[in-house]
Amino acid sequence: MNVLSISTDSHFSHKIWQETELSKMVEGGFPYPMVSDSNGSIGKLYGVYDENGGVNIRGRFLIDPDGVIQAMEVMTPPVGRNVDELVRQVEAFQHVRKTGEVTPAGWVKGMKTLTPGPDLAGNVWREWSPKNR
Repeated sequence: MNVLSISTDSHFSHKIWQETELSKMVEGGFPYPMVSDSNGSIGKLYGVYDENGGVNIRGRFLIDPDGVIQAMEVMTPPVGRNVDELVRQVEAFQHVRKTGEVTPAGWVKGMKTLTPGPDLAGNVWREWSPKNR
């Protein structure tokens, strides 16, 4: 799994952000590369560049090894994101890709999965319930 942090800030701003903020929130600092998208070209490709503000809106994209976006979330700055949910989704997509099984809502590693097929249609309720979480 590769993780990149991309913003319209300069690499100098990323360095300061890492040293003055992230290193105090995450032991050892943010462990992933921070990429400067100063002209918004990456943000424009993903539809998150705000022309008026000259910034990328907060978004996250889960892209599989084939380059296909499997999930995305775009948030306005006042609402924080949930890192645990991001990790859960990455693990679920990795499990699905490896096994072909289906991960129901709220699935976390080690929980029951579903096997897709004609017998499952109309019978999910027999195999899984939100109470099983």
